[in-house]
Amino acid sequence: MANVNSHGNGDVMPTPERTTLAEIVAAGSQILEREGLPRVTMQAVAQRVGVRAPSLYKRVRDRDALIGLVADAAVDNLAGRLDAAEGTLAGIARTYRAFAQERPEAFRLILSAVGDPASPVRVSAPVLRVTEDLVGPEQALDAARLVTAWATGFISMELAGAFRLDGDLEQAFEYGLERLTAALTPAL
Repeated sequence: MANVNSHGNGDVMPTPERTTLAEIVAAGSQILEREGLPRVTMQAVAQRVGVRAPSLYKRVRDRDALIGLVADAAVDNLAGRLDAAEGTLAGIARTYRAFAQERPEAFRLILSAVGDPASPVRVSAPVLRVTEDLVGPEQALDAARLVTAWATGFISMELAGAFRLDGDLEQAFEYGLERLTAALTPAL
């Protein structure tokens, strides 16, 4: 809703909104990826969207709320990508990894459990669908946790530069996917 200002002639005119919540969240997301979480401040976001910091408080309660909104936007982005991914274990895992490689700070933020408590449900749904197809509904959650833990661990180590031995990480990731898929595929 626009603010209302009185002009000298007695008319009341709406003041145009200078920024939107979507612009604020997008600015916070850009700062997150370029400069890291500590640099996502109300002041930095205000500068990015072209307003003074106090103006942000009309839309966002405080920095914690801002970080929560940025995290929720990252979850929405990841969930959309996973929903659109090839409906196989490999397709889901590769999409998850690609998101982390493109948006490493958002990936880390999602793992920090900031934001909407329903976030894990939105991101987990595609993984649960794939694992249910492989192992059935009774073991789908356990299988999804196995896959998520392996992929998250691999990706976190990759982003941190923790794989210090020689070898091809692409090959290692694909090997892990093959082994997980084989382990979760029922024998006929």
